[in-house]
Amino acid sequence: MHRRLIVPGAFVAALMLAIPASAADYEPGAPGIGDPYYPASGNGGYDVSHYDLRLKYQPKSDLLEGTATIRATTKQDLSRFNLDFGLDVSEVRVNGKKARVTFSGDQEVEITPAAPLPKGSEVTVVVRYAGKPSELEINGYTAWHRTPDGGVAAQEPDSAVWWFPSNDHPLDKATYDVSVQVPNGTQAISNGVLQSTRPVGLDWTRYSWRSDKPQASYLATLAVGKFDITTDRTAGGLPVLNAYSKDLGANEGAAKASIERTGEVAEWLEEVFGPYPFNALGGYVPNVTSGYALETQTRPFYSPKQFASGSNVSVVVHELAHQWYGDSVSVDGWKDIWVNEGFARYSQWLWSEKEGEGTAQELADYVYASHPADDPFWTVKPGDPGPENQFDIAVYDRGALALQALRNEIGGKAFFEILKGWPAEHAYGNAKVSDFVKYAEKVSGKPLAALFDTWLYEPAKPSAPAAAGVGVARAADAEQPKSWKKIARTNTVHEH
Repeated sequence: MHRRLIVPGAFVAALMLAIPASAADYEPGAPGIGDPYYPASGNGGYDVSHYDLRLKYQPKSDLLEGTATIRATTKQDLSRFNLDFGLDVSEVRVNGKKARVTFSGDQEVEITPAAPLPKGSEVTVVVRYAGKPSELEINGYTAWHRTPDGGVAAQEPDSAVWWFPSNDHPLDKATYDVSVQVPNGTQAISNGVLQSTRPVGLDWTRYSWRSDKPQASYLATLAVGKFDITTDRTAGGLPVLNAYSKDLGANEGAAKASIERTGEVAEWLEEVFGPYPFNALGGYVPNVTSGYALETQTRPFYSPKQFASGSNVSVVVHELAHQWYGDSVSVDGWKDIWVNEGFARYSQWLWSEKEGEGTAQELADYVYASHPADDPFWTVKPGDPGPENQFDIAVYDRGALALQALRNEIGGKAFFEILKGWPAEHAYGNAKVSDFVKYAEKVSGKPLAALFDTWLYEPAKPSAPAAAGVGVARAADAEQPKSWKKIARTNTVHEH
């Protein structure tokens, strides 16, 4: 015999609201965030607000031990979720309780909490792990650089998976505390402001760093080694910390002659892009064999090879420009890389104008003339280059040509208004190429889709250079910020 309990409708409604969703209503978070270039990058179902990384690193053995505490909010009813990570995981706890851990592929850590997580829940995830980052290869490479006295994490588009578990995509930015225990006589360099340095027993020292503004996971950096460290403050009071490996050899003088101008360059870039978006700045040069530089947030990474031919302030300009274009305003997806690299390259051309080493117009004309119509350079589409061409020179140089074309189309006044307004409009967020096009049209009052199609998307050399000639460039010069000095005109191209 079945008995049916009849209660007033209002009570039934209240009762239903009090009952949590059944287990069948909870689903796993996606193993990727949806980026078509890198399907495995990032994860679905949650948003991270803060990473607290407590690490111990032994330079001689390259052994990294860590406890990552991750604060996140669920975006759906979650039965399980993924983190991107490659080292060995010994334990995971979710809201204090042990979770089940399985692994999928090279970088997917699948975590099933003891109880499902309702949408909108604040979650604390603790991951204990250890391993040797230099021995970890994902997609055939490692983003961890071994140095004679330690190790460095700095790579794009991935580096986090080599040293901490994360939601590894620029769409999920977070704040960071990074605390690293290293042997005495060795330093640990990371992003943001150094909060403390304190001894741990007789043989170890702990360095604690904080980044208090949203930061993409690939922009988090760690460098352990023996460094010469310089500190200063900008005219506006921002702390500047630079670090140089003690064994840079002949490149040391040129590196310091360049990077010690960081504060000066940042003050100039504020005239171009608006207020500096973070609470610290600087740079570091570890003794690595790679040749690139990277805009790691507040403290760019520079290979010693960037200074092999002498001082190279231009690369400092490039990486600091990224603090606005790439770090504060990050890509929505990796196809939007032009919003990073085209602007950073163009900032080098503007610095050349400011230093009297050639106008942006002259550099644009030089780049245009240097690549004949049948050069594969013109087949790369900066607005959507594909993962295989994401860091092709065309994304940088053809990307900068697009900005020179825009400058000549709308005039210097509107152009420089856009350069300042865009990073303010999207500060600490993410944006697409199409968002920039719409913003430029709004500010200039002109239809610009055809111009951007020509310079960013057509796989062919445009029929005319990105200008109406040097006369236009001279007219635009008069619309630059008044503090810029009068320029000389030479053919100088700065390579990143």
